This record gives sequence, C-alpha cells and structure tokens, in this order.
Amino acid sequence: MIGVVATLKVQDGKNAEFEQIFRELSQQVRANEPGNVAYQLTKSRTDPNTYKVLEIYRDQDALAQHREMEHFKAAGPKLGGCLAGRPEVEVLDAVV
Repeated sequence: MIGVVATLKVQDGKNAEFEQIFRELSQQVRANEPGNVAYQLTKSRTDPNTYKVLEIYRDQDALAQHREMEHFKAAGPKLGGCLAGRPEVEVLDAVV
C-alpha cells in the first residue's frame, strides 16, 4: 500500500468552490480507480483555508494510474484556480 498526503491552501472566499470541485473529483476517483483504497478531503480545525487530501493506493501502479486519469487532469486547473499556492505532496509507504 502507498499513502499520499497532499496539503492544499485555498484562497480566502474560495472554500465552497474548492470543496465542490473536489467532491466531483473524489466521486470520479472512487468510481473509476479500482486501485484507490481511500480518497478523502479533510479540513484543518485551526486554519479554515488549509485542507489535506488523504489517499491510499494498492500499489505504485495504481498511484501512477491516478495521475494519468482524465478526471484528475481535468480537475487540476479548476482546483488550481482556488489555491493560494502550490500543493505540498508527501508519498508514504505502508508499514503494517
């Protein structure tokens, strides 16, 4: 299993738009990516403009496939219009 944690900072006033775009993306991921185990958007309790995406993939191939999916590529520019900077992405290896 491979985990991914992506930290996303959203521009003031763009939260609702960002969350709707991400809701549509997550539905596409869950429906079309059998190698994805979890794809969850979470929001900071201390900073309302900070989100973290918690992702789990069965293997490296599933992660690579995710990055090449049309729904992921199409969501990028839409999400980018809401962001206040570049995402910080950390890839993790499962231990147990």
